[in-house]
Amino acid sequence: MATDYDEVRPDVAEARKASLDAVQSANAPDARSVSRDLDEADTSDGVELGGADLSNEELSVTVIPQTEEEFLCGSCFLIRHRTLLARESKGVAYCRDCES
Repeated sequence: MATDYDEVRPDVAEARKASLDAVQSANAPDARSVSRDLDEADTSDGVELGGADLSNEELSVTVIPQTEEEFLCGSCFLIRHRTLLARESKGVAYCRDCES
């Protein structure tokens, strides 16, 4: 007698049916109703954010210049240490993270 190895075993088929019945009986919302609820709850139009008026404030940041041991990656535009230099072509340096 030939055995069909692609056929689902009876115990697995019963477990699948039981789990499907449990999901269907849970009265879970369908995707359309969830999408509709999200659209109705979207209140981003016309909402004013609270907080103080910071338009007259100045930002004070100390800028540390790039050292000779560092380079600017031409791909991610981060300042990296020279040990992370992967290649340099036409005056543009690239870090190891961007080259991998």
